[in-house]
Amino acid sequence: MKQVFFLLLAIFSAGIAPAQTKRPLAPADEYRLQEPGDIIASPDGNWVLYAVTKADSAKDKNVTTWWMTSWDGKESVQLSGDDLEMSSLKWSPDGKYISFTASRGTDKYDQLYLLDRRGGEGKRMTNIKGSIEDYNWSPDGSRIVFAIKDADFSDTASSKIRKPYVIDRYHFKQDHQGYLDSLATHLYLFTLSTKNLDTLTKGVYNESNAVFSPDGKKICFNSNRSDMPDKNDNSDLYVIDAKGGVMQQLTTWKGEDQHAVWSPDGKWIAYTQSSSDELYTMYGQNIVALIAATGGTPKLLSKSLDRPVRNVRWSADGQRLYFLVEDDREVQVGSVDINSGKLSIVNKGPKSFYEFESNKAKNAWVTTVSTTTTPPEIFALENGQLRQLTHLQDSFLAPLQLPVVEGFRSKSKDGTDVSGILYRPADGLNKKLPLILFIHGGPVAQDEFDFDLTRMIYAAAGYAVAAVNYRGSNGRGLDYIRAIYADWGQKEVVDIVGAADYLIAKGIVDENRMGIAGWSYGGISTNYTIATDQRFKAAVSGAGSSLQLSMYGNDQYVAQYEMELGYPWKNPEKWLAVSYPFFKADKIKTPTLFMASQSDFNVPVLGAEQMYQALKSLGVPTELVIYPKQFHGISVPSYKVDRLQRHINWFNKYLKY
Repeated sequence: MKQVFFLLLAIFSAGIAPAQTKRPLAPADEYRLQEPGDIIASPDGNWVLYAVTKADSAKDKNVTTWWMTSWDGKESVQLSGDDLEMSSLKWSPDGKYISFTASRGTDKYDQLYLLDRRGGEGKRMTNIKGSIEDYNWSPDGSRIVFAIKDADFSDTASSKIRKPYVIDRYHFKQDHQGYLDSLATHLYLFTLSTKNLDTLTKGVYNESNAVFSPDGKKICFNSNRSDMPDKNDNSDLYVIDAKGGVMQQLTTWKGEDQHAVWSPDGKWIAYTQSSSDELYTMYGQNIVALIAATGGTPKLLSKSLDRPVRNVRWSADGQRLYFLVEDDREVQVGSVDINSGKLSIVNKGPKSFYEFESNKAKNAWVTTVSTTTTPPEIFALENGQLRQLTHLQDSFLAPLQLPVVEGFRSKSKDGTDVSGILYRPADGLNKKLPLILFIHGGPVAQDEFDFDLTRMIYAAAGYAVAAVNYRGSNGRGLDYIRAIYADWGQKEVVDIVGAADYLIAKGIVDENRMGIAGWSYGGISTNYTIATDQRFKAAVSGAGSSLQLSMYGNDQYVAQYEMELGYPWKNPEKWLAVSYPFFKADKIKTPTLFMASQSDFNVPVLGAEQMYQALKSLGVPTELVIYPKQFHGISVPSYKVDRLQRHINWFNKYLKY
């Protein structure tokens, strides 16, 4: 009887116990987040192959594992462990094998392996002396076309000391890659039965993105064969017989023609064309284009959208093209009829589609989708409707109380309508909050209605956090993008300040406790803003620059500089104008934390060092944090967490008084 009493008491107590208290996001949650990607449907349509990347806190590095999920989402199979590195996974055309590249043992270069989808160890298929940049299967599965970079003999086996860099290129450095040599990437045809590797292309030019025609007789690829490829963004489509021979140039646009996809009947090739035919195409957007496989005048099918597109794919019947389109904080699924040219939006709303691939066997699509409350998951898209396949984020979200996210529109002082996204802590909706304007980079990018971990962590720390799609951002059309061409630090600042004024007027933020931060062009914009408006009480400028004149020859953007700003010795006034934060350093009163990556060739550490030194010399509170051996994007998990925490600490010091 006593046992029954205590049992009933336990049941009763459990029934009335309060639900587990949710907690706010914290910087350490960076370790818990998983990112799916590289999705590919199996040829029979019954499985989706995908990668999951997450932080290994013990090893302090990111690890990637490979999985398969069934089309009904009921079954998942892990293909690799955390300690087994595999990349570039693809299905064999018969669906029996999964190919991948890896470097094992004493290999200097990655090799191709085949893994039986039923399990077992990968079987090495190649012994290639060079870097495999990409590869694709022939439709019948008998051959593979490789894009292989020439072997690098600068490091010898007999010495651990690298030979000197010998450079004669116009474009001689690139983030992640470092100093650039003159090695070229060419196409090779590998026959699986004989393991013969035959040369398809050679010479001084590079080839990439090679794909077989449906009958396996032709290969379409990209190449820039202009007189000085380093000085422009040109990329044209070429077709070559799969047995080798003379190549045919299909496109002649001076800008970018790329990402070719053959129609199911092999008569057409869809691709993306840049809107600009200028030498540097950053201030443009991709258009869905279509050209006959034999050549001719291309059709520009999405030009009237005036929005950037990507991930162009054919319908199973070859009558329509599907693609992702960026439109004012959303990434939508669009479609166009290749005969009538009629455009439609298949799925839209406050969310972002990241990847988009076809499942031809099911006449459907597989995609990754994120919303403001859910990190990316894998979905099936059937008849315009989404069906979730994975639940990677359930455990991540379970203990969390998320900030409240909403879109807003502000008007700048010159009348420009600007889109933004506001993040607030769940308990901060009815009071004025300190503000962090966190500015995106690019500048040609956009903040979207997706799960933004960085801004949400700052909001969870007690701040209103605003994302601002200033002029220069994607998603609002070409005129909006090109508004800042050769005129940096003007309209962006007007739009950023206008967003702050709007939030003040709405009673959301305390105008006496405002901060600003960003990375890359977001860091550059931060510098421009604090040199213009002294209301900001704290700033964090990451991977930014101000003395743009000193970036010439020091970063990877020489082609853009010469086209957009002109040669420094011929147009010094323009260069000095866009360098105004450095020359107005004595106007800056905002305590500023500068951050940079030691090995960044995109926006080199020099940019942060100069501004740090200027403010230090002027007696403005400042610090400099440099992340060792990191490129433009920080990859070490502990550094990511450190960066988040340093932002919070800096803003707490100056905004929470």
